[in-house]
Amino acid sequence: MPAPLVFAIPEYAYLQTELCRLGGFEAGEIELKTFPDGERYLRIVSDVVGREVMLVGGTIDDRASLTLYDLACGIVKYGARRLTLVLPYYAYSTMERAVKPGEVVTAKTRARLFSAIPPASYGNRIVMLDLHSEGIPHYFEGEITAVHVYGKPMVGEVARRIGGDDFVLACTDAGRAKWVESLANDLHVTPAFVFKRRLDGSTTEVAAVSAQVQGREVVIYDDMIRTGGSLIGAAKAYKTAGASGLSVITTHCLMPGNALERLQQSGLFREIVASDSHPRARALEPQGLTVSSVAPLLLPHL
Repeated sequence: MPAPLVFAIPEYAYLQTELCRLGGFEAGEIELKTFPDGERYLRIVSDVVGREVMLVGGTIDDRASLTLYDLACGIVKYGARRLTLVLPYYAYSTMERAVKPGEVVTAKTRARLFSAIPPASYGNRIVMLDLHSEGIPHYFEGEITAVHVYGKPMVGEVARRIGGDDFVLACTDAGRAKWVESLANDLHVTPAFVFKRRLDGSTTEVAAVSAQVQGREVVIYDDMIRTGGSLIGAAKAYKTAGASGLSVITTHCLMPGNALERLQQSGLFREIVASDSHPRARALEPQGLTVSSVAPLLLPHL
C-alpha cells in the first residue's frame, strides 16, 4: 500500500511539507490559476486512484473554503480511496449560533457545504483543531466524520517552557475557564480567569481576577487572537493584581493589520506564542512572534 498522498491549498503549503516530513507521506501536486475575470482553474495533477488522500487547508476566507470544497470533490471523483480534510483553522466558529433574529449561523452552513462532498469509497473525515465551540462537529451531516483535536499537549508544553514548574495558567474571560482549569490541573498549576462587567452593548471592563497572582508568572491562553483588545484588557488586570510577568499562548493567530505590533508595544508581554494553524502566524514570525507547528499535534489523528 503506497503512503498517503497529501495535498494543500497554496496558503498551507508549509503544513503540507511538515506533515510529509514527519509522517513519511507523499506530497500531492495541484495546479491552480486565476483567469482575468476572476474565475479559478483547478487541476489535480497527482494520480489519486485507490489512494488514501489528505487535503490540508483552513477556511481563512470564502475563497479558501470554496477551493477546499472544489478540490475535495475532484479528489473523490478521480478515485481516492479515503479522503481526510485537515482543517487546523475552522473559521466562522464565533457564528456558531444565532443571537439576534435573522442571523445566519455560518459555522453550520459551512459544515453543510463540506458535508455535501461526495463520499470516497472508504469514507470522508474532517479533522479540526481547538474549535471555539464544542458543538460544531455535530453540524456535519451524512457520511462525513468530524474529529475535534484539542491543542492541550502543545499549549501545555509551551506553557511549561515559559512558566517553569510553578506559574498561573490564565485565560481572558470565564468563557474558556473550564478548558484552562482542566489543563492547569494536568500541569499541577493554578488556574485563573477574569470576571468582566458589561458597560454597554460594545464595551466591557474587568471587575475581578479569580486567583492570587501576586508575585507570580502568569501565562495567558486564548484560543483565538484577533485584534488583541480583550487580551490586553485581561493582561492589565493580571498586572494590576501583581503578576511578576506575563506571556500569552494562542492556537489561532489571526492578528490582522498591526495587531501584533499593538500587543508588543503594550509592554505587557514577555513572549507571544502562536501555533501555525492559520498562515498569518508564519507571516508574522519575522516580526517577533514565536510559532509552534501543529503538525505533531495533528499527525496521530491522520
